[in-house]
Amino acid sequence: MPRHKKQEAAEEDEPGVDISSLIDVCFLLLIYFLVTSTIVKKEQDLDMTLPSVAPSDTPPEIRPQFIKLEENGYIYLKTDGAAEELVESDADSRDLPTLTARLEIYASAARNSSSEPVVQIYVESEARQQRVIDVLNALAATKITKVTFTDLVDPK
Repeated sequence: MPRHKKQEAAEEDEPGVDISSLIDVCFLLLIYFLVTSTIVKKEQDLDMTLPSVAPSDTPPEIRPQFIKLEENGYIYLKTDGAAEELVESDADSRDLPTLTARLEIYASAARNSSSEPVVQIYVESEARQQRVIDVLNALAATKITKVTFTDLVDPK
């Protein structure tokens, strides 16, 4: 009696990709970029005291410093009825050394007279937001925390 042997069909081996090393590389890249990235200080991290809705009944003991920011990036400074003085004219510079130095002088004079320095900022409508943030960073560097945004062009 003949014996019939059934032959099993040969299984087709499909090529497989071992992705375990790919996952390891992805995690290493993720860790590398997390460690090497720099953390940029954001605006909301600045310690500023903005005015309330109701005005105060007591005037400040020292006159506020007035900063005017034009749309071309120029920054003007005015104190105690003096004429506006151009302190920063390089609109591409993120550092404001002249403004920072003048604000330090104003802040030290205010603190020596036992009062808090107060700054009013006027920003023209087409001024770049980054320039406003640069001014706020200069205020934070000099530890001036009482800041008011105003719409008065020429406060008296």
